[in-house]
Amino acid sequence: MPREVYLYDPPDRFIAGTVGMPGRRTFYLQASRGGRTTSVALEKTQVEALAQRMDELLDEVVRRTGGSTAVPAVAPSELADTAPLDAPVEEEFRVGTMALAWDGDTERMVVEAQALVELDADSEDDLAAAEEALLQDDENGPPMLRVRLTGQMARAFAKRALDVVNAGRPPCPLCSLPLDPEGHVCPRQNGYRRGE
Repeated sequence: MPREVYLYDPPDRFIAGTVGMPGRRTFYLQASRGGRTTSVALEKTQVEALAQRMDELLDEVVRRTGGSTAVPAVAPSELADTAPLDAPVEEEFRVGTMALAWDGDTERMVVEAQALVELDADSEDDLAAAEEALLQDDENGPPMLRVRLTGQMARAFAKRALDVVNAGRPPCPLCSLPLDPEGHVCPRQNGYRRGE
């Protein structure tokens, strides 16, 4: 079956957002353009890694071009998007792997999020062969979301994504683990509940 690619070049909107209460949130990437919306689910750590790596890559582009590019040093305030995810949020797939690249010819950030695939293998060699075949099969691979962003849009995405990640449960001042509303068992308190 041919690979389904959800392409947004460029999107009207590309954001990271959540559904649910802190501690039980589901994270999404959502792209939209012209009445079409695609939402893919992923882990909080994936959102954080994507945003951090995007900022690092944009910083490197600015450094290499000596500032002669359309990439701003910080997210433009006029592109700040604090609106929630577009409803209804219908998950197309759960993200397994992501890729990030800078296309210097068009000055665009390319974000690819590929569906999680479970590989059936009996040995390490079989697993390695199955992974290699999956990477080589562009035509019949798993579904993919591909988004091409301007430097300004990429900076705005990264800022919002980090804000969304940090908007969850506050960290414990002793161990930095997330605090539940009921408190939590703090390893630095020898297993006593913090907040009681």
